[in-house]
Amino acid sequence: MDKLQIINISKRFEKHQALEKVSMEISEGSIYGLLGPNGAGKTTLLRIINMIIAPDEGTVLLDGKPIAKEDIIKIGYLPEERGLYKKMKVGEQALYLARLKGMPAAEARKKLKYWFDRFDMTAWWNRKVEALSKGMQQKVQFIVTILHSPRLLIFDEPFSGFDPININLLKDEILHLREQGATIIFSTHNMASVEELCDHIVLINNGKKVLSGEINEIKDRFKSNVFEVGFRPSGKNEMELNPEAFQKLAVKQKAGERFLKVKLLNGSTPDDLLQQIMKQASIVSFREILPTINEIFIRQVGQ
Repeated sequence: MDKLQIINISKRFEKHQALEKVSMEISEGSIYGLLGPNGAGKTTLLRIINMIIAPDEGTVLLDGKPIAKEDIIKIGYLPEERGLYKKMKVGEQALYLARLKGMPAAEARKKLKYWFDRFDMTAWWNRKVEALSKGMQQKVQFIVTILHSPRLLIFDEPFSGFDPININLLKDEILHLREQGATIIFSTHNMASVEELCDHIVLINNGKKVLSGEINEIKDRFKSNVFEVGFRPSGKNEMELNPEAFQKLAVKQKAGERFLKVKLLNGSTPDDLLQQIMKQASIVSFREILPTINEIFIRQVGQ
């Protein structure tokens, strides 16, 4: 797969505009976070990419050509709505779903054995699905989603219902899949996972794209000239800073060191700040405080 292009996609359901002229371009071997509040249009967009529903306007291109039914085999889709047949045995169902994806029975069984061992689920092969916890059922669906080695993987809320150990297991597997060349889109409300995994993000609100870009570039775009300086005081006096150039935001102390959070004002520079502090203390650390993706999300959606 070269790249996926989503061009001016719009979709309306009765009186609700689910998507309005949404465009994005996803390069091969990258992880894209599709973000937005509930009802923003994320799942609608994922269903359009998977050809489950059709857009009212716009085009989805895969490798420069309009996506077609024969391309579906190149996609692995884990929807937010989980669905397994509860009365079927776990292994039997996994094998059935793999065969639906066009895998020969022997190959499917071999790969399923590998993944069941990897996810510590071999003992559940002959148990009925209804005996599995929600997290175990999600493991089965994750395995079936990636089993046929699709080049494009789409995960809708993949971490929902998982405990921290299994969340880390899934994160490791997602990163490993990218290393093998897969392109990944995932929609989630877990902003910590977005920061850990994603190369790029797209934020949708009320059916419109409101923010997109590479994660570090977006953080840099939203920075607010706030720095934290760790220092050891040379005396007992409080740190004095020029109030026209610097605004003290917070001071905390830990293990004999103090940490001062400062906002630069009126064109002052980090060098100006360091020079003032060095006259009064020994500096042990210095860093710029960048906003988290969660903070950016709240700011943009709130607007």
